[in-house]
Amino acid sequence: MNYFVTAIGTDSGKTLVSAILTEALKADYWKPIQAGLPADTDRVKELVKNNKSRFHQETFQLKTPASPHAAAQFEHLEIELTDFMLPAVNNRLVVEGAGGVLVPINQQNFVIELARQLDLEIILVANLYLGSINHTLLTADFLKRNNYKVKGLIFNGESNPESEQIIEKHTGWPVLLRLPKLGLINEETVSYWAEQLKMNWYE
Repeated sequence: MNYFVTAIGTDSGKTLVSAILTEALKADYWKPIQAGLPADTDRVKELVKNNKSRFHQETFQLKTPASPHAAAQFEHLEIELTDFMLPAVNNRLVVEGAGGVLVPINQQNFVIELARQLDLEIILVANLYLGSINHTLLTADFLKRNNYKVKGLIFNGESNPESEQIIEKHTGWPVLLRLPKLGLINEETVSYWAEQLKMNWYE
């Protein structure tokens, strides 16, 4: 199975989680749409230390740090779902989305639709802040109503047991990892949390 890392919003920790998943599974990594610099692929490459993972070229490398549909329009490009094909790999693949679930890639389609088109199982990153219960449950409701395959949740940020408990209860999804608020993030940090993730992983 290949995995699509999405989140309840922008800056929720998708790139860090993608690096941890890539290291834990010794998977390949692919970011289909990069909007803005520095590139997330370069950051994940810096954080992953195993020799098996490969890092695949983005389909769209947009310089403008904005929603993909806006960045593409600014750069006189048009993004279509049919532009995307999975890289040819002999490995599991971690695919990192852009922003949250309903970030538009054009006037009709949203980034989450890549998960369905490419037959990817979703891992939802929920960072913990005031309002995150609402944002997480709204995201979960959309995914459930539209019959997306979800592997589980990863909480990111300072622990909030009340928030985590109510999110677990109402999504019914397993929690794959609880990431605390991290200061230094490097290869060693990612390696440690990759080992923690493997203890909760199920096939």
